[in-house]
Amino acid sequence: MDISVVIPLYNEEESLPTLFEWINRVMRENNFTYEVVFIDDGSFDNSWEIIERLKSENPSVIQALKFRHNYGKSPALHYGFQLAKGDVVITMDADLQDSPDEIPELYAMIKNDDYDLVSGWKKKRHDARLTKNLPSKLYNSVARKVTGLKLHDMNCGLKAYRNEVVKNIEVYGDMHRYIPYLAKNAGYTKIGEKVVEHRKRQFGTTKFGMNRFVNGYLDLMTAWFLAKFGKKPMHLFGSIGSLMFVVGFIMVVIVGANKLISTFSGVASPLVTSSPYFYIALTAMIIGTQLFLAGFIAEIITRNSSDRNKYQVEKKL
Repeated sequence: MDISVVIPLYNEEESLPTLFEWINRVMRENNFTYEVVFIDDGSFDNSWEIIERLKSENPSVIQALKFRHNYGKSPALHYGFQLAKGDVVITMDADLQDSPDEIPELYAMIKNDDYDLVSGWKKKRHDARLTKNLPSKLYNSVARKVTGLKLHDMNCGLKAYRNEVVKNIEVYGDMHRYIPYLAKNAGYTKIGEKVVEHRKRQFGTTKFGMNRFVNGYLDLMTAWFLAKFGKKPMHLFGSIGSLMFVVGFIMVVIVGANKLISTFSGVASPLVTSSPYFYIALTAMIIGTQLFLAGFIAEIITRNSSDRNKYQVEKKL
């Protein structure tokens, strides 16, 4: 099979028939063998009934799964990736803001240009500038610096993947925003970008609020930490903890030595405990010890993790 189109959705009953027919037309025009994988993320409108009707009319083309509850886009993509059988996996949103006409070029970039992943870039957006456009640019600027990936639109829903990639990454929580970074950390480094059309929403309302930028920042820090220290947490906590303890200890020695020198010289001096540096030093030593122990405990947890020796193998003879 050439292509699997994975579509996570939540309350998109108006757009589903149009989207499926559009995908169908593009596939027929390009003679692709394909499937469409709908993941209904707990919709409470008629989305699932429409998917059932489309499935009955196109039994060999559609796979579908419905969650009992709205879990989020990442779990939906995780299950969609598990079901996908095509050589190339295309993801797109169900709101008609992503154009299926982009599929042939995305497919060609994976198959002919040998990319592992191609991320869409909605260069010309039709969103409200203050609520989406400017925050999105700031978010992507920070993401580029942290991940080292020169992508202009990390969170674009329209992406293409080699099937091997989606089978070897785990999308969880809200990590769908950083799938290119997850792929990079898994060893898939040939990651490209393509300018794609961004269309105005025709039906319904957006399912994402302004809190996605706060959550996105926190998820970015999580992804960065796991990539750097996921298998070696002591390298971070132990280093910072040891540094703080040593600095605090040196400060205590200096404060104590100053007191002893003053005492033996017969010079009146305040008590050691009246110096603010004593308490700063003591606090630094306590926090340093706690960080060191946190790293030690994290190492024990990591050692007992079932995937502690799980690595990506590219080739074997």
